[in-house]
This record gives sequence, structure tokens and C-alpha cells, in this order.
Amino acid sequence: MELKEVWMIDYARTAFSRSRPRQPERDVFGEVRGDELVATLLMKFFDEKLADKGITKEDVDELTVGSAMGVGENWAYGGRVHAFLAGFPFKTSAMFIDKQCGSAGAGMHVGIMEIMTGFSKCVLSTGIEHMTRVGMQNDKITPNLKMIDKKSEWYRPKYDFMVTTNMIQTAQKLYEEEVPAFTKEDLDKFGVRAHNLTVENTEAGWFKGEIIPVEGHVEGNVEEKMMIDRDMAARKSTLEGVGGLRRLSRPFFLEKNGGKEGYEKREGTKEGVITAGNSSPLNAGATACLLMEAEEAKKRGIEPMARIVSIGYAGVDPTVMGRGPVPATEMALKYAGLSADDIDYWEINEAFCIVALNCMKAFNIPEEKVNIMGGSTAIGHPLGATMVRLPGTLARIMKDKKAKYGIANACCGGGQGVATLLENLDA
Repeated sequence: MELKEVWMIDYARTAFSRSRPRQPERDVFGEVRGDELVATLLMKFFDEKLADKGITKEDVDELTVGSAMGVGENWAYGGRVHAFLAGFPFKTSAMFIDKQCGSAGAGMHVGIMEIMTGFSKCVLSTGIEHMTRVGMQNDKITPNLKMIDKKSEWYRPKYDFMVTTNMIQTAQKLYEEEVPAFTKEDLDKFGVRAHNLTVENTEAGWFKGEIIPVEGHVEGNVEEKMMIDRDMAARKSTLEGVGGLRRLSRPFFLEKNGGKEGYEKREGTKEGVITAGNSSPLNAGATACLLMEAEEAKKRGIEPMARIVSIGYAGVDPTVMGRGPVPATEMALKYAGLSADDIDYWEINEAFCIVALNCMKAFNIPEEKVNIMGGSTAIGHPLGATMVRLPGTLARIMKDKKAKYGIANACCGGGQGVATLLENLDA
């Protein structure tokens, strides 16, 4: 079977709000269900962007919906809820995908493979997370506690981390395993960089090229409606301010690094290094990306944002999930016949700054090639939606900079990684 060429035709997203699970009125999207947020984005995407290209909902063979929390309001009926809310015809197939932070990207990868193999001509990949209304801590999630019960036949001591420890601790462990490559100050500096770049480029209007405004409300006043057209978590930052934020993680005191005594001597504290200033916030937001078989697009006179060159995915130890982008990227590079040196720009998800820094170290990537418009520390990381934002933002950067190749990647809860490699055909 001869593989077809796949083009990214267009991309759009909502602004990302700042989620407040305990104070929903402070989330500007607090009154909007996640499925309605996706549907609103998709209707506007077709009306305001895709209509100019002659693309309609009838053209879409498959709709993929990614989310890390497919429970409660996020129950998707296999993606059909979102399809019907947005007015797609019955013939449009749909699927719901959970790969945690890689969910939207995994859906995009399914679409890429469907088109490459000739089973679809047009796939719409979307992602949604609403961490105010359906957060990581909710009573609809019931993990299998037999995994940590020594009396159970399902006791799995190697994997009890999946049940007992949060994602913040995976970032702390990655940091400690990489000592002395990084310091807490390195993490904080990268967080400050993310916020200041995001603010700078928001004020310059750069993100207006991808954000479709949708209605929410004024923070703290659900009765006063307003159009939300900018990301709500970014703010001007200083190293002094970020460095003083409360530490959220606990050390592991790894023996290879001198245990507790070595940690305290090195860090000057018994506390961990992960703070709100060097990790992503909680967010609500939706993303969408339209993929099309290249020959079909050419017949219709449609120009691409980028060509899909390759994809990558990988599993890693869940206690250091932040390593996931590295083997996923290695796969994408291998199948493309490229090296890291060939890549002009990178969008590396800043679920935690240590994740991006570790990937940069692994591939010897200079900072000036990474997250140059701002990162998820500031823009936000609505889990399941992020891996459509990253390649979408990357494609726009590559057009602006006339760059040839780019990679977007992310780590995923549970110990995984995803990556997408793009080419700018105009470079």
C-alpha cells in the first residue's frame, strides 16, 4: 500500500481560562460545559475560517475528540455528543480518545494514519479539558485499589505509583534523577521566560491568529457575559517572584545523589522544587485541527499550514512520566530519516518546566528554538486539548519564520509520550 501525503489545513482554539475547581465563578468558562465549549469552537471554526476554503462539515470523514477525563459531563458517547452539538451529519464517524495529556494528539495521529492509508480524506481532530467542572480529583474516578493491596491477586507493587502519587511527584523525581544537570533556579527561569514571552506575544496580537473568541463571563461575576479572547493564566513575572512561591512537591532523597543529607545540602531545604511558577496551571479550553489528504486538497485549491512528516509515541516508567517526550521524539525522527539538528523549532509541553528542560538536554536543543512564543506554564495546559495546540502553534511559527521542520511533543500521565513532526512546504 502506498501511503498518502497528509496536510494540516487549519487550526484554531479557544482561549484557555484559569480553572478554579473550588471557586467556579472565578473561571471565565465556569458556566460552560466542556462539550459545549468544543461545539462552539467547531461551529465558529467552520463559519469563520474553513468556509473561506470551501470546507464544510459534510467533508469530514472522522471526528476525534481527546480528553484526559472522560467522566461525568465529559462522557462523549464515542465523540458523537460533540459531533451532534456542533451540527455534523450522521455520516461523520467519531471517536473519543484518552491518552491523558496526549489525547488530542493521539486522535490526530489516528486521523493521520487513516488518511495515509487511504481510509479517510478529511479528519477533524479536537481536544477538550475543563478542569473546573471535571477536574483531576472527582468522585467519578474510581482507580483499582487492588493494585496496592498486598492480599489481592491484582497487587502490582511496581505500578502502585499510578494509584497513590500525583503528577507533581513525577516531576520532582525526574528532577532528582537528573541532578546535577538542573537546579531549581533553572526551572524557575524557564517558567519566568514562558510567562513573559506569552504576555509579550499576547500584547503583540500574535495569538489572535489561532484563538477564536467565545462567550464566557467576567471573572467572579457569572451574570456579566463577555467574549474571552486571550489566555487567562499568563502574567508578567520575575525570578524573584517565582522563586519565592510555595513548594508543592516532596523530595525522594534518592540514594544515588546522597540521600536526604545530600539533597538538603544541595537544595538548602527539605522541600521539593516544583511550584506553581515552574509548572502548568489548571485550565479549561478546546482545540481543533483539520487534516486532509494532500491530493484532495490540491484538487480543491487548498493550501496547507504544514505537511505531516512523522509521528511518535512511547511508554516510560510512570514515576518519571516526564521522560516520555524523548523516546516519542526519537521514533518520529527515525521514521522521518532526520536528526534533532534538522529541527528548526520545537513546541515542548511545559506540563512541568523540568520536562521541557530534560528534552532539551536529551537532544541538545538551544533555548532559542523552544516555545518561542511562550509555553504551557503560562498559556495553559487543558490536558486532553494540548497536543493539538502544540502542533498548531508550531505550524504558525514555522510559517512566520520560514522554517522547514518542527516537532511538537508532550509527556502523558501514566508514563507515556507523544510527538508530531511537521514540514513547512513553503520553506
